[in-house]
Amino acid sequence: MLKKSNFFFVLIFLASFASYGQSVFFPNTERELSNDSLEYFQVRTDTLLNSKQVISFLVIPKTSSNKFHFEISYNKPDLMTTSSFGEINNAAAALNGSYFDMDSIAGVCYLEVNDSVINRTRTPKLKWAKPDSIINGVVVITKENRVLVMKARSEKFYEASKAEKAVLVSGPLLLYGGQKTPLADMKFVTNRHPRTFLCTTENDILFIAVDGRSSQADGMNLIEAQDFLISFGCEEAINLDGGGSTTLWIKGEGVINNTSDLTGERPVSNAILIMKNEK
Repeated sequence: MLKKSNFFFVLIFLASFASYGQSVFFPNTERELSNDSLEYFQVRTDTLLNSKQVISFLVIPKTSSNKFHFEISYNKPDLMTTSSFGEINNAAAALNGSYFDMDSIAGVCYLEVNDSVINRTRTPKLKWAKPDSIINGVVVITKENRVLVMKARSEKFYEASKAEKAVLVSGPLLLYGGQKTPLADMKFVTNRHPRTFLCTTENDILFIAVDGRSSQADGMNLIEAQDFLISFGCEEAINLDGGGSTTLWIKGEGVINNTSDLTGERPVSNAILIMKNEK
């Protein structure tokens, strides 16, 4: 069961938000979640970052591991929409994953599931490959169902390690240990686009979809994103594939953000799923 929340996060207007003088979101640490529920909500504002923003959140308490678990789903060699990944796997929710080749429909970042290598990171000089300054982070799902956002290690390390249920390289890594990480000076970083983030706070894991490329939403650049994410307690945060790929799907609700491609929801290479545990 998932439910729309009007109280999980409160919108607090502060005198300053970094250098922007804007709104900041903070978690309400006093809330209590009902059994088998996840909180989701959407914020629309024309003041945050001096721009129009539509931001969708899904919140997974770290204490809910007895009710939910995480998986990374793929459909090699074909692409599939994030909503299809969710529906076919009977997931509670799905968030689009990492980068892929739109010509040969292959993932271009390292993906390992259940100790099997699905994709390797593409050599930077090849088409659709991402530079090392971008794909420097990783989402790890441990066999104890912990979700970790970390600095990426070598493929050999993950192949040799048996501690991970799934490993997905992406990036850039935005926050680590509660601190901003260095970002490359490039348009991918400094231009505003739709964005997909996964972040962890002290108590929660957040799936976040930022709309963009429309008259209703400007999107964010990654420097703005760092300030935004750290403002409500994110300690580790990673940027996933964005642009037309940005999609947050919830069972019973469908896609809750506004995807930016004119043709509708974009097929992607993989997705991060929230699965309800079988009783």
